Amino acid sequence: MKICVSIGEARGLCRELRAARKRLGFVPTMGALHAGHLSLVRAAKGQSDAVAASIFVNPTQFGPTEDFAKYPRPFESDCATLEKEGVDLVFAPAVEEMYPKGETTWVTVEGLSEKLDGRSRPGHFRGVTTVVSKLLHVIEPDVAFFGQKDAVQLAVIRRMVRDLSFPVEIVGCPIVREPDGLAMSSRNAYLSTEDRRRALVLHRCLQQVENEFHAGQSLVAQLSEAGRAVIAQEPGVRLDYFEIVDPDTLDPVMRVERDTLVAVAAYVGATRLIDNVVLTP
Repeated sequence: MKICVSIGEARGLCRELRAARKRLGFVPTMGALHAGHLSLVRAAKGQSDAVAASIFVNPTQFGPTEDFAKYPRPFESDCATLEKEGVDLVFAPAVEEMYPKGETTWVTVEGLSEKLDGRSRPGHFRGVTTVVSKLLHVIEPDVAFFGQKDAVQLAVIRRMVRDLSFPVEIVGCPIVREPDGLAMSSRNAYLSTEDRRRALVLHRCLQQVENEFHAGQSLVAQLSEAGRAVIAQEPGVRLDYFEIVDPDTLDPVMRVERDTLVAVAAYVGATRLIDNVVLTP
């Protein structure tokens, strides 16, 4: 496995892989890898001839009061994990490599970037779309893999790729959960034992909505009321948002008539967690 820290080296090696008629898959990460990330790597292995991954904690998607400084960075163990999974190349640039001094260009998906997580974290998706566009330009993959847990991010990136005509297929991969249902996240490591227990309410509220839906309820007002009621029963958990929306436009819907995204974000103690489920009629 090759580890590249410069754009030039990573771009050159990826072009060599494609020149050998290899379909190149790409998994962008911020490191602190868990089973959710590895599911993306395995999906890439199954749909590609060669796989590149990136490890880059992107400063521009963190707000001034967020956890950029303390975000876990176990680089050596992450690389060992990726090598064991059969990844061909890891791109691990410094901040200065990705954001050279004097840079003034940003990529913004207007309309989508201000919804749900974007509303709660102003500027977050501008950082995401800018760094993902840079990574796609460097790696030039045929297909890139993102987790469904970040459903809003997935919608924003798909729109960016469509609008800017990136020659890449975006694949969303299912949420990977702990045995008790908690969606896997690098931020789970911040949870105390008690907060870890409280965090299960996110999955419970989504399960309640699913149960109501499968019992015949399709009105969003009633489904939302059921989900919010579950959250309200858990002390120490502060709801950020609970929304039922079109998974592509992120616009609210009145009734579940096609695939519909149920998304929740909440603060468990000081840690903000997200989860979601897609309802399919």
